[in-house]
Amino acid sequence: MSVLARAVREVESAVQRGSSTPSTRTKFQVIALLVREERAQVKADTTRSEAYRAEQLKRLDGIATILAKVAVRESPLLELLDENAVVTDAARGLRREMLIAAGRQPGEDSVAVTTPTATTTANAATTAPKRQVVPQAVVSRQLSNPFLAPDYEAFSAVAPRPDTQRPRRLVNWELIEPLLNSFETAADGKAASMDLPDRADPRTRDGQLLMRHQAQVVEAAEEGHRTFLLADEPGLGKTAQALLAAQAANAFPLLVVVPNVVKTNWAREAALWTPGHPATVIHGDGDTIDGFADIIVVNYEVLDRHVGWLGDLGFRGMVVDEAHFIKNKKSQRSQHVLQLSEQIRTRTVRPLLMALTGTPLINDIDDFRAIWQFLGWIDEKKPRAELMGALEATGLTPADPGFATAARTSVIDLGIVRRRKVDVAADIPARRVADLPVELDDSLGRSIRKAERELADRLVARYRMALEARAEAAGTLTGAAAVVDGIDHDLVRRVVGAELTDKSAKTGENVFSMIRRIGQAKAGLAADYAAQLARNVGKVVFFAKHVDVMDAAEAIFAERGLRYSSIRGEQTNKKRQQNIDAFVNDPEVAVAVCSLTAAGVGINLQVASNLVLAELSWSAAEQTQAIDRVHRIGQAEPVTAWRIIAAQTIDTKIAELIDSKAGLAARALDGSDDEVASAADVQLEALVALLTDALRAEVLPVTP
Repeated sequence: MSVLARAVREVESAVQRGSSTPSTRTKFQVIALLVREERAQVKADTTRSEAYRAEQLKRLDGIATILAKVAVRESPLLELLDENAVVTDAARGLRREMLIAAGRQPGEDSVAVTTPTATTTANAATTAPKRQVVPQAVVSRQLSNPFLAPDYEAFSAVAPRPDTQRPRRLVNWELIEPLLNSFETAADGKAASMDLPDRADPRTRDGQLLMRHQAQVVEAAEEGHRTFLLADEPGLGKTAQALLAAQAANAFPLLVVVPNVVKTNWAREAALWTPGHPATVIHGDGDTIDGFADIIVVNYEVLDRHVGWLGDLGFRGMVVDEAHFIKNKKSQRSQHVLQLSEQIRTRTVRPLLMALTGTPLINDIDDFRAIWQFLGWIDEKKPRAELMGALEATGLTPADPGFATAARTSVIDLGIVRRRKVDVAADIPARRVADLPVELDDSLGRSIRKAERELADRLVARYRMALEARAEAAGTLTGAAAVVDGIDHDLVRRVVGAELTDKSAKTGENVFSMIRRIGQAKAGLAADYAAQLARNVGKVVFFAKHVDVMDAAEAIFAERGLRYSSIRGEQTNKKRQQNIDAFVNDPEVAVAVCSLTAAGVGINLQVASNLVLAELSWSAAEQTQAIDRVHRIGQAEPVTAWRIIAAQTIDTKIAELIDSKAGLAARALDGSDDEVASAADVQLEALVALLTDALRAEVLPVTP
């Protein structure tokens, strides 16, 4: 102990003088290694009294504290505390000398030598995140006990129940696809929601009154349920439910991963619902965060920088807001979220894991896959133990008629919670979407219709070329598939797919630039209608997809003498919140001009009951999210979304497709028996309709 104490003082003095030489760095690392070894030996020495061991451990803590202070002054030394840090020959030699000086027999070296090879260096360069940071507050937290790796042994995952340890009947069956498909084929007219307990007292610990559906989720967490796909319709208070569930489950520290636009709102909600648990929000590199906070909020966009230290912090719960953001498992943010949830599940006994999204299905039932994996219900290839046990207990296989219904129930019971406003919040007035067709009869409108005809002509030419090429290759067109009314519909879809993926230069506009121009053409008409609404019925929310449409609308509002707030993606969180507060609290601010993508989630604008959708989205979910900024708890009036549609253009077809695709979530989660339209992209279906209409108009024959 005296040898270590003397050596640590030498290192401390050298760093204070600013002379941190390679020998000082070597001595720093060796002291850290020996402290770690000595601590383990003291704990394992049962021949000594408890008092002696406590005293030795106290002295070791004193040495560790000095090293921690040194590392704070000289941050490069932190790298030497990593268990995988390279141990040089010089360090191994110094360790031996210090042991001999202390009267110890060096014996066999217990320090593993790590020599970076060219291959491992190259691999590290290709697999490491682009940029990793560790905020200083987190460093301070780690340095409070820097030489012991976290002891996760006490928090190891719960062993599976005996009936789930050895899958039997289903071990050789492919189960993931049947499980996913069961949500499309086994709708029984009931919402996909687990049985939830009622809470005797629907109040929080601080006396705030909850709605019944909110209190049920909190009570389920209180009773021990730990995984939730909380898929309530937007506007039913999922943020509050998640925070209070974490409090009920004592799942702190809690990691919350959210879109950038809502992270400040999460901190506000935490202060409101769980005031006894401080929250910190990570901005950028997180230089100013509180590393000791109970709730740490990070946005998807910077998660790659922080995934390293977040994985080691010892979270007992994790919430993923707008969980449909992780539907693409190949994306970096999805991989980071899944990595963090895996680490938490491995290290913590029954952690609280919650996926929050009012629109879990955007395009396809397969969107469930990443969310289920985050929750630990499945892995890459098969159900995990708990779900496998439930499936085994059904006594059925995918070949049996009743398997789909039983499988769907088994997944729901793991924690799917889906409630609709109409069912649980009768005090929220109804909403409706009203389409307002507008005629684009100016020069811009004429040019748009001309560009649309040119696009249709280009698709027809592609179709003819494809027919001719196939005829030359096969010698005949006899037996062509899916020929209806003289049109080969399979070929139509292939032609449209080629148009969407063709990156080569071509004359004329594509569907994306055309839709943008339609939005520009509608901007003045949509803003004029919003201004009329503001004059007649009060506050109005104006949604647009493109900045130039927002700019045009704001110019018209200013010209009409209407004050407005602008809520955009490029704003700072502070500025954005100021503009939201101005619209909500200032009676003179008549219009909120919102970005459809940046303001479509995480904000409450129920002070208005009318909104104008100036541009159409490519997804039903995005449109729904926008409407639900207004149609949510606290709304006192019926809500109307006025959707501006350019008549006699492709705009009308896109609106129809958006409405048809909204049926997917209804069928999978709400138990609807409605037929679900194809889950293919709206862009594809819009162009298929455009080409099909053009071919019918020409009465194009099958043979060239």
